[in-house]
Amino acid sequence: MNVRRSAAVLAATAVFGTAAPAVAASPSPSPSVVIPEGLYGDGDPTYDGVWRQSSALIAQHRVKVRPAAQAISWLAGQQCANGAFAAFRADPAKACDSKVMVDTNSTAVAVQALSAVGGHQDEIDKATTWLQSMQNKDGGWGYTPGGASDANSTAVVIGALGAAGQDVATVVHEGKSPFDALKKLALPCAKGGAFAYQPDKKGKLTANADATAAAVVGLRSMNMLSAEADTRPEDTCADAPNPTEEQAAANGAAYLAQAVQKDGHLKTALPGSEDQPDYGNTADAVVALAVQRGAKAAQKPLKWLEKNSAAWAEQSGPAAYAQLIIAADVAGGDPRDFGGTNLVEQLNATGPTPQKASAEKPAADSGDGSGNAVWWTVAAGLVAGVGIGFLFSGRRKKQQP
Repeated sequence: MNVRRSAAVLAATAVFGTAAPAVAASPSPSPSVVIPEGLYGDGDPTYDGVWRQSSALIAQHRVKVRPAAQAISWLAGQQCANGAFAAFRADPAKACDSKVMVDTNSTAVAVQALSAVGGHQDEIDKATTWLQSMQNKDGGWGYTPGGASDANSTAVVIGALGAAGQDVATVVHEGKSPFDALKKLALPCAKGGAFAYQPDKKGKLTANADATAAAVVGLRSMNMLSAEADTRPEDTCADAPNPTEEQAAANGAAYLAQAVQKDGHLKTALPGSEDQPDYGNTADAVVALAVQRGAKAAQKPLKWLEKNSAAWAEQSGPAAYAQLIIAADVAGGDPRDFGGTNLVEQLNATGPTPQKASAEKPAADSGDGSGNAVWWTVAAGLVAGVGIGFLFSGRRKKQQP
């Protein structure tokens, strides 16, 4: 789940401070961009509008908050006629053309959000039809239409298809399923059992913690709406010629457990500075560890976030609050008392007043029923180094445990 918002990204405008704790500041509104009514957050939505709106709606759903109708309408209105979503459309009344850079991540997370709020089946059907038409021959998805498959984009689309009620294993292209695409990105146990974001130009795979977290959740056929703690054994990494989805997910969880064992959090290397805590990707790890190994396995990074993430969330905005709410909810924490912070109130305050917000903590079973390739390459490069993540992000940055 990644505060990232679209691969073209917060990093383009983020400002990094030098004082501890080091966090990414939320982008300031551009003079040329009017913040739409109904949108969560007051930062420039150019690169993350749909992502942060969808994240907010999903998080509210998990804690039994009924979003404002205006917030839901804004998100639904961002959809193009072909079913796809872009990161942000300043003028939804204008038809999408080739200059509107739609992407799989914004489309997939919007599907999950519209599935949560209900009443938007036509939009969901159009979006999932578009997503399936963009499936690569290896079974996965890239961030941009036709782009090389990556773990994060494939995982967020798996989540969208599952939220729409589809059997993901049957969504195949040239005989390959999304699970096949994810397993192709798995590293052997000699390299920790992690997953790569995608191969480099020489086909080499490099371990990436956020891609690993995304792959674990995707291989368990879960998403931002359905993720819940499991009670599977804490298996060690085990290689197999043709691993099952469960074994590949177990290997990834073993890597993440090792990565957070020492300090309780993941780190990211920012250009020209020392390694810094990666708050968002630590939250990703919390979710992945909980869905594979159980809530107990996620407690160390969860407790670290409770103590250290308040400044990051305040600066980063609604998607960060949403990410922490989801992590806490999955791993048995209290989103309304997260290290002394009521994350639900903080999220609600960034957007239109919800229709209904329960003051009580929900029960454990709270579920109720084409763009410019060069531009995207540059934008994706800017993503590297941003110290915020979200399980289904698609960032290709080098991470360290």
